Amino acid sequence: MDKSLDWISQLPQAAQDYVSGRKLEEVECIISDTPGISRGKCMPALKFSRMERMFLPDSIFYQTITGSYVDIDDMENQYTEGDMVLTPDLASATAAPWTGDVTLQVIHNVEDLKGDPVPLVPRNVLKRVLALYEAEGWQPVVAPEMEFYLVARNTDPNQPIEPPMGRTGRKAASQQAYSMSAVDEYGPVIDDIYDFAEAQGIEIDTIIQEGGAGQIEINLKHGDPVKLADEVFFFKRLIKEAALRQNCFATFMAKPMGDQPGSAMHIHHSILDRKTGQNIFTGPDGAATPAFTQFIAGLQTYLPAATAFIAPYVNSYRRYVASHSAPINLEWGEDNRTTGIRVPISGPEARRVENRVAGMDCNPYIGLAASLACGYLGIKKKLKPREAAKGEAYDAKRDIPPSMYEALLLLEDAPELAEALGTEFTNVYKAIKRMEYDEFQEVISPWEREHLLMNV
Repeated sequence: MDKSLDWISQLPQAAQDYVSGRKLEEVECIISDTPGISRGKCMPALKFSRMERMFLPDSIFYQTITGSYVDIDDMENQYTEGDMVLTPDLASATAAPWTGDVTLQVIHNVEDLKGDPVPLVPRNVLKRVLALYEAEGWQPVVAPEMEFYLVARNTDPNQPIEPPMGRTGRKAASQQAYSMSAVDEYGPVIDDIYDFAEAQGIEIDTIIQEGGAGQIEINLKHGDPVKLADEVFFFKRLIKEAALRQNCFATFMAKPMGDQPGSAMHIHHSILDRKTGQNIFTGPDGAATPAFTQFIAGLQTYLPAATAFIAPYVNSYRRYVASHSAPINLEWGEDNRTTGIRVPISGPEARRVENRVAGMDCNPYIGLAASLACGYLGIKKKLKPREAAKGEAYDAKRDIPPSMYEALLLLEDAPELAEALGTEFTNVYKAIKRMEYDEFQEVISPWEREHLLMNV
């Protein structure tokens, strides 16, 4: 191997295996923007070998999902587009196996010119929340579940999204949860997902057919929040590339089809004591601890305001429909999927809390940060949860705001949550979401044309 490529020996084993015996052509130097899109620069591998740092403008984090730029009140010199300093996190390096040449992706750490973390970077937001846990001697452990749809290619936004055509020549059917035959309908896509994940060194726990037509759920092994957020960030692109290979699209919209269930990113949480490695949700006698119920209470108290982070688009709120595989409440209960907060069946050492409210359209770094921040505040403030739900909770009062507009109003009144995530980040995020909401309000929908054009 060329001595200028000695840094490859510092990469994770899967990345080393991917380039072993082959010529590494290109390195993608990437970060996640606010929506979770991969941004950065591509360069020849030898150029990367000589590069100590890279620069990108901070204006990346003032963009809406449509590409517009938001003006931030009281911010001076916003559009000087000052440089951020990017340095490679080699531990994050992974293959880009869908490319035509041998390519690696490397997530970069982002700091300002003084060496301080840039607060608008989603990965830094998650690290900020994890620092709160570390100060208490705690290590959060998370396990995200990813739901998404495979859909027919859609090149005209004016046309509705349709399920994909399966190998039988029929469109994928709904209401086939856990069906092995339904998964087999689009087996080539699943095969590519497995192959890409193996090349990237990402361990899949399970793949199942969900309740929607062409809807799939992938579960990842539990672990460190930054590592898992990196994997979801990588996985979204991986899945889209696998679908394109098989002439269909993969979408992570919360609600791509009105008559189908929405797609969630359920988040499982537990917390370890850094000194002992023990789960702080379980006491020596195997019973639940106060920290366990306090974490639940934190979710109940702060998730309404945090909904703007875990349901980040106007479409996100179409998913929250009672009795349609999505919660509208923040009740909690053991082994109860009608509650917004579920306690799965487990042994005492694996006691955990599942947030079932987060949507798959959220940025994984921001979604994990927001959920962990809510639980952290519950423990620190020693909050008490409501009584556990008994039976179906679909009729419980609505806790989830019904629109992005209401979610942003609640976030305005949550200074403790904003401080946990970073006040500067929260203020910019709110401005972006307000602008997106206003842009959406300018669009006239087919429903309005159909029912109002000639009838009012």
